[in-house]
Amino acid sequence: MRGAKSAKWVAGAIVVALAATACGGDDSAGDDMNKGKADPNGIVTAQLSEPQNPLQPANAKESQGSRVLRTVFAGLVDYEPGTGKLEYINAESVTPNKDSSEWTVKLKAGWKFHDGTPVTAKSYVDSWNWSANIKNNQTNSSWFSDIVGFADVHPEKGDPKSDKMSGLKVVDDNTFTIKLSQPVSYFAYKLGYDVWAPLPEAFFKDPKGFGQKPVGNGPYKFVSWEHNKLIKVRKFAGYKGPNVAKNGGIDFKNYTTADAAYSDLRSDNVDWIEQVPTTALTNYKSDLGDRAIDQPYSAIQTIVPAFYGKQFKDIDPKVIQGLSMAIDRPTITKTVLQGTRTPADSFVAPGVLGYKKGVLGDIVKFDPAKAKKLIQEGGGVPGNKISIQYNADQDHKPWVDAVCNSIRKSTGVECTGAPKPTFQADLDARDKHQVKSFYRSGWVLDYPVNSNFMRDLYGTTAAGNVSGYSNKEFDKLSSEADKASSIDETVKKYQEAEQLLVKDMPGIPLWFYKVNSGQSKHILGKIPYGQDGDPIFDEIQVKQK
Repeated sequence: MRGAKSAKWVAGAIVVALAATACGGDDSAGDDMNKGKADPNGIVTAQLSEPQNPLQPANAKESQGSRVLRTVFAGLVDYEPGTGKLEYINAESVTPNKDSSEWTVKLKAGWKFHDGTPVTAKSYVDSWNWSANIKNNQTNSSWFSDIVGFADVHPEKGDPKSDKMSGLKVVDDNTFTIKLSQPVSYFAYKLGYDVWAPLPEAFFKDPKGFGQKPVGNGPYKFVSWEHNKLIKVRKFAGYKGPNVAKNGGIDFKNYTTADAAYSDLRSDNVDWIEQVPTTALTNYKSDLGDRAIDQPYSAIQTIVPAFYGKQFKDIDPKVIQGLSMAIDRPTITKTVLQGTRTPADSFVAPGVLGYKKGVLGDIVKFDPAKAKKLIQEGGGVPGNKISIQYNADQDHKPWVDAVCNSIRKSTGVECTGAPKPTFQADLDARDKHQVKSFYRSGWVLDYPVNSNFMRDLYGTTAAGNVSGYSNKEFDKLSSEADKASSIDETVKKYQEAEQLLVKDMPGIPLWFYKVNSGQSKHILGKIPYGQDGDPIFDEIQVKQK
């Protein structure tokens, strides 16, 4: 895919937010990178951690599974690199009625799935109905909650009343309509996320088996999945979209540590890695030369309290505000993270419609005296000790230790890291409400509107909300924002809603991300990047040997 979307949770540690004009690669590549010819059948090798769930479009809420799904499936729309404007992929058009409460989708004719069956309006409607159904336990099912009839297939309690949402209607093979329970001015933007992909008829015969060997409609077809080792996809010759692959396929290689991936990169045994380990940050640009990558994208790192647990249930927000002010972000980003991140000043990442500089004000400024005072006024940290859960298969330990040291020295509150061996284990613990204190949240945009960093993360019923946070007033403001008559009005309303988050502190924003990575000598020219921080894989060219 070409642009801004990604799965929710990002695994990486050393990877700040992208102005919409900053997408794509650096044109300053050295002569050696640009020498040679492209091999249209060349295979790209890329780092990947084990996906958390089976490879079903509505079942990936993290960057690893989504990275694969976005190569195998093509959606209705995507976003143009550099502008964030909607780009039609499988859709011919996506048109709202006067108040944006009903949308008509027309498909480009002649598209086929990798098994040769046609992609039709029914392929989308059946996919969304199945994915929304509570019985099918899809992690991103709440993304369909805007559609009329969602409650019938996904009730809060009990069994579904229906297996179809009444708001979805097939008009003909290439046309369907979507009726929403209320207007959503930016609904077309949401359709770029993985969850909205179509599914072939074969899926419904064996959804479980399909998750191990998906059949999509994208630029690459799935070949194999050797768990915890390798996932292979190859170019699909019959692909009809605008983003035809410029290489022969991708081998996604699993690594258990960032150091091992970086070692392979330096030896040209992998073409791209997700991040440079902390131990190499001071030297990676000299190690790799023009092959080093350092560019911003739209993502934020936050530490989030488990509000469902004993420690933070009914906590006074002053306590969390105090902990936030106990963190010396400028020093940590400058020293431990070697300038590869920028201290966060908002719940929303830059490069996203509605980002407002400085919204968090003093709450993110390092002030040990005020931090202590706020914590005391709020009744103190229960147990006077916190922990921060993180995935140890990426290089998070150095910054977690630094954050804990800052909190400990500033407030006297004991703080320790709580590592999980893999990103998958970390996510499972969050989903099962097993987090004891705080967890590390890395959130990257799905679509370039501030609602994605707010409603989709802090709304009471949102798939991204795994902390137990709930605020009825925030939910009400979010609903009003969605009903606004234009995207501009929606964005302004969500900026109002962000003020509630500043008071409530459902998480402690730390910093915005960068891609700090590199590429091998086998790649021709600079790898282009999307606003989600991932390579635009279909545009990567491999040198002829």
